[in-house]
Amino acid sequence: MNKESQIFFKMIRDFLTIYLPKQKAASPNTIKAYRETINIFLDYSKMTCSIPLRKLDFPCITQKHVENFLEWLESQRNYSVSSRNQRLSGLKSFYRYAAGKDKTLMIYYQDILNIPKKRQPKGHVIEFFSESALQSILEEPDIKKKNGYRDLIFMILLYDTAARLQELLDIHLQDLHLESESPYIILTGKGRKTRLVPIMKKTTEHLNKYIERFHTSSSGTDFLFYIDRKGRHSAMSPDNAEKFIKRYGISAHEKNSEVTKNLYPHLFRHSRSMHLYRNGMPLPLLAEWLGHSQLETTITYYANEIG
Repeated sequence: MNKESQIFFKMIRDFLTIYLPKQKAASPNTIKAYRETINIFLDYSKMTCSIPLRKLDFPCITQKHVENFLEWLESQRNYSVSSRNQRLSGLKSFYRYAAGKDKTLMIYYQDILNIPKKRQPKGHVIEFFSESALQSILEEPDIKKKNGYRDLIFMILLYDTAARLQELLDIHLQDLHLESESPYIILTGKGRKTRLVPIMKKTTEHLNKYIERFHTSSSGTDFLFYIDRKGRHSAMSPDNAEKFIKRYGISAHEKNSEVTKNLYPHLFRHSRSMHLYRNGMPLPLLAEWLGHSQLETTITYYANEIG
């Protein structure tokens, strides 16, 4: 690793381990989001640059490179405009930090700063799948296999709660309240805000069976969904969930054309909320359900259904 690359990766390390947690007092979820943004960007750079990752440095990352990365997120990773803009904001924050620590890097920060956020197209129609498509998707996992059964419960809960992917991955056993007369789950969203989300009786039954199989000796602080590495439980990554959901979407599409070939986690959130709205849930209640801080956000998403 050359000197310039050492500077680049040291800046990343200090940004994630010193600046965000100790100086900005950022929440664990916020730090996780920044880390994920940088990791995805590095993975993309490794795929597209003609140099090894260990030699990556600030001069390699041009404005055009970042713009191509953002387009790749939309076209290949099925990111929404909002998610694309969040990744851009994360990169700008890192470059702002780097330029503040070393003024010679200001020129690279200015290049990234010049990239504008993408505007949501007027008349944007929210994408969602039908209840028939949902049924086809849920029939794909092989529940005789341990991971297949886990994937099924994961997608059932992803749909029923209309949770963001990271919100679902962050659920601990102590967040489940299945014995209540009206079962619910505590979700922790953006800004560490929590909300109580009721779940259907059938979902509760699925979760109880899942817990019996996957959490025979777990504590309340253990993650609900995890991966097993050499007998040890580790937090499931967003990439892991995205991969198996996309795989089930491809196989379900072959049997039901209503299922999109490009199935992704956020589509479960859109679909559940659209189904609730069409079945009469008022927008203010839907906004609360989704964890939107402003009602205008919900109205924008579902404007195609109004009037």
